[in-house]
Amino acid sequence: MSASSLPADSPAAQGVDASGVHAFLDALEAAPEIEPHSLMIMRHGRLIASGWWAPYTPDRPHLLYSLSKSFTGTAAALAEAEGLLDFDAPVISYFPELEAEITDPRSRAMLVRHVASMSSGHERETVDEVYGLDKEEPVRGFLLLPPDRDPGTVFAYNQPATYTLAAIVQRVTGQPLTAYLRPRLLDPLGIGEVFWQRDRAGREIGYSGLHATTDAVARLGELYLRDGVWEGERLLPEGWVARATRPRIPTAGAMGDAERQDWDRGYGYQFWTSRHGYRGDGAYGQFCLVLPEHDVVIATTAATERMQDYLNLVWRHLLPAFGPEPLSGRDAADEALRERLAGLALPPAPGRPAPPDRAEEWAAAEFRTSERGGPALSAGLVPGADGGWTLALTEGENRLDLRIAAESWTVAEKPLPTAVSGGWTDSGTLAVEVAFLETPHRLALTCSLADRTLTATWRTRPLGGGRLTSLRAPRGSV
Repeated sequence: MSASSLPADSPAAQGVDASGVHAFLDALEAAPEIEPHSLMIMRHGRLIASGWWAPYTPDRPHLLYSLSKSFTGTAAALAEAEGLLDFDAPVISYFPELEAEITDPRSRAMLVRHVASMSSGHERETVDEVYGLDKEEPVRGFLLLPPDRDPGTVFAYNQPATYTLAAIVQRVTGQPLTAYLRPRLLDPLGIGEVFWQRDRAGREIGYSGLHATTDAVARLGELYLRDGVWEGERLLPEGWVARATRPRIPTAGAMGDAERQDWDRGYGYQFWTSRHGYRGDGAYGQFCLVLPEHDVVIATTAATERMQDYLNLVWRHLLPAFGPEPLSGRDAADEALRERLAGLALPPAPGRPAPPDRAEEWAAAEFRTSERGGPALSAGLVPGADGGWTLALTEGENRLDLRIAAESWTVAEKPLPTAVSGGWTDSGTLAVEVAFLETPHRLALTCSLADRTLTATWRTRPLGGGRLTSLRAPRGSV
């Protein structure tokens, strides 16, 4: 299912100074701990800047992590409008089969709006505890874990809260989230294929696991910026955007880091309040920034643990670029920005595509990981008839063949979408980088011929574990 193009215009025509966007790109590319994957900027309903850092591309879905929550909250709003869900109803009322088992008064007092606003009464993240109690029915595990305080009185960013909200939506609609959203949100917005991870209960998990394009994120942000109206048609209930994006529960200090200024402004219904506007956000830099005061939406994907630093760069460089009036005489500057955005690329890792010598030793060697904390892997090198080499990476029963072709990224779609760069840095060392293109994750692999070791280091570690072959959109689940 293809998506129609968003209406576009030049930055200057929409009052945006291209030099500010250049400054932002400069700052991103100069920050060693930020790996940008994509950027889309909407102003006054027009796409004025967009770019993808190769090997990432516009049409490829990207794991959104907790930005998934904003889509879950939207589904809950639609279910409420159809009379299927009540934000003031007890959570337990949607799971009558658990009624006799859930006896804690705080669990029984927990309302839908409490799980929607991360105010279930728990004072911590409980995902591991909940799945430890019940992997088959996590809602049961969540309700069996007594809240520390009365629901509605304390904030804790807590995955099972959103999971429970998603479970309620799927129960009352009788559909997975993606199927429910397709005719009500995704199709009207022109969003193509999306993929959502499911758990052992068969549910789309809601709190994470959604794979969608940056374009899909921009469209959701634009819908919220327009108060739920898209191309003259109201898709979201009137008043929902204001309800969802105003702080429902204080968050100051809750994230445990005084430097996280954009996490201490309060939390709504599956949206954060920012220093400027509000946002959906996901681990490692997946952002949907909505800035009503500037009539702007910024959608990003990235791989960084320095999410506050990323937002600081947005506020420092992009906000001053949003002026009140169209700009004149900027055609050359706008064209220069367009050309730069079209040519964005992540630098490949250095290395030669074949060993400078000792080729027979490389072909005969087997390499294994020995350190703890990384994936348990083994690897061998396979020379090709064309003189190229392939790193055959094995994890359990799964094998991933990684083609080594230095000077650029080598993209492969099977058995899962990856891009490889790097090569031999000397006669005894092979170092490659493997980007898992539908996620924020990159794995650095180093083979040492001297001791036959394989060192595997995550640049950003996948949340929730799983094998390498799971690092892709879960096609076939919807």
